Amino acid sequence: MPDGILVTCATGVLGKKIVDAAIAAGLPVRQAVRNQTKANRNVDSVRLDYADQATITPALTGVSVVVLMAPPLDPNAPAELGPVIAAAKAAKIQNIVLISAFGVNHNEQAPLRVVEHLVINSGVPFTILRPNFFMENFSEGFLASGVREQNAIYLAAGDGKTSFISAHDIVAIVVAALQQSLAGREFDLTGPAALDHAEVARIISQASGRSVVYHCLTEQQMLEGARAHGMPEPTVAYLGALYAIVRAGFAAGVSGDFERIAGRKPMTFEAFARSAAAAWS
Repeated sequence: MPDGILVTCATGVLGKKIVDAAIAAGLPVRQAVRNQTKANRNVDSVRLDYADQATITPALTGVSVVVLMAPPLDPNAPAELGPVIAAAKAAKIQNIVLISAFGVNHNEQAPLRVVEHLVINSGVPFTILRPNFFMENFSEGFLASGVREQNAIYLAAGDGKTSFISAHDIVAIVVAALQQSLAGREFDLTGPAALDHAEVARIISQASGRSVVYHCLTEQQMLEGARAHGMPEPTVAYLGALYAIVRAGFAAGVSGDFERIAGRKPMTFEAFARSAAAAWS
C-alpha cells in the first residue's frame, strides 16, 4: 500500500469521488485543493494552487503517489502541471496516476498529450488513464443546468457519437491503479456503447420523466453562448476543439480496457440515468 496518496483537483466532480472511494478502500489519502473551505472535512487536506508554485512542494511532502488532474477545459495544463511533475521527480514520488483524456494520444499538440509526455519523460513511474466524456456532465457538470432548467442539451456535437463513461467507473480504475501494479501502462476508458446526443436526451427523458431535447448548435452558436456565460477565450477555443472531435466521430471508440482491469462491464448510460434521476427533479 502507498505511504500516502495526494489527489489533486479534489473538489471537482471526479476528484471528490476519488477521495471518497480511496477512503472507503482504506487508502491513506490526502486531498489537494485550491480553496480549503470546499474540502472534504473527513480527510486531511493541503492547499495546492497550480498558479502558486510555492504550494507545490509542501503539498507533496509525506506522500508517495500523486493522482494528477488538470482543471476542466484547461488549455494551460502543460504550464500548470509541469512544475508539479518536476517537483514529484525531485521528491522521489513512486507513482503518478495521470487522468488524461480519451484520444489525446492521437494529437501531439493537445494540452493533455503534452502533459502525458512530461509525465512519461520525467522518470517517475506512471499510470495514464484516458477517460472519455463523463456521463456526469449531464447530472453534475456543465450540462446539468440546461437539462434541469430548460429540458435541453445545447451543443455543437452534430450527430457524432461518444462512448460516455461514468465517473464512478473511472474512480474504480483509479483505485485499482493505486492497489495493483499498473505502472508504466496506459489505458483508454470508455463506456460500453457510443451514443449521439439525441440518444442521450431520449435516455435522460425516460429516466427523469422529462421531455429533454438535444438542440444541435452550430459551432459559432455554441462558442458565442460560452462567451456570453463568461468563459475565457482560451477555454472557449478548447471547447470548440473538443466538440469538433465529437462531430468528426473520434469520440465514438469503445475500449475494453475498463473490463480487463475491473473484471466487469462498465455502466451503461441507461443505468447511469436511472441512478442520477434525482439530479433532474
